[in-house]
Amino acid sequence: MPTPSVRLVGNWKVLATLTWVWPLNTYQCWASARGLTWAVGIPYKQKVYPADVAMIFPVAGRGRPRKRHIPDATSVSAKAMLEVAKWRKVSWRRGTKGLLSARFAAVRVRVADGPPQRIRNSGAQHLPGEEVWLVGAHRSTGERKYYLPNLSSDTPIKPLAGAIKARWVCEQGHQQLKEELGLDHFEGRSWKGLHRHALMSMIALAFLQSRLLKQAKGEKRIAGSPPQPSLPTIRQTIIERLAKPPDLTCPQCGHCISHRSLTNLPK
Repeated sequence: MPTPSVRLVGNWKVLATLTWVWPLNTYQCWASARGLTWAVGIPYKQKVYPADVAMIFPVAGRGRPRKRHIPDATSVSAKAMLEVAKWRKVSWRRGTKGLLSARFAAVRVRVADGPPQRIRNSGAQHLPGEEVWLVGAHRSTGERKYYLPNLSSDTPIKPLAGAIKARWVCEQGHQQLKEELGLDHFEGRSWKGLHRHALMSMIALAFLQSRLLKQAKGEKRIAGSPPQPSLPTIRQTIIERLAKPPDLTCPQCGHCISHRSLTNLPK
């Protein structure tokens, strides 16, 4: 199970990871215990309660008295909860082709991730858990995505959208690690070897990104094509330089270094 990556967005540390790797309640406990602000993607069928749900003690019509409290409202899916919400267009940052925007809706809810319990005639249902935001994103393609950020209740919708979309940076880095630096080429059989391989891949990515930013002179690009040379170009240049035979002239004294002296170097 990989450690989630942390992305600094404004005054918040936002976690970004693949949501199917971690169960939702495990992810929340892991992040909340460390004081981190998290934003996770959820399926549209994820059950939630209204934020003002209360735990009541049911009165038994017959039989033994009830011993456990139950919520006074039933849980519904995230999709159904946002059906009556107000959707509006929000732009969260500027990309290479202009402002990035989509339609968003947000309401405060309590996630149905508590311990399961029988609730009246509904059978076993999860009790209300932590109070968070339920955010829906309506893309231009017609697709809707749903998220649960744990930002404070007075957070405007624009920072909510920015926190959700911050995970794109981590996903892009993960894609570059696999496509350009061979993160997924490890064929060992030990955790130590896997960790070393991942560490070296991340060091290489950091080096290539530093070269890319240096080439762009540290200027933030607002529009136009990506800065040149691109990451694959820098990678190919480094490979070509490493493939060349070493210089047989000493850079310090200028004397010629023979192949025999190279073979006698200490290992």
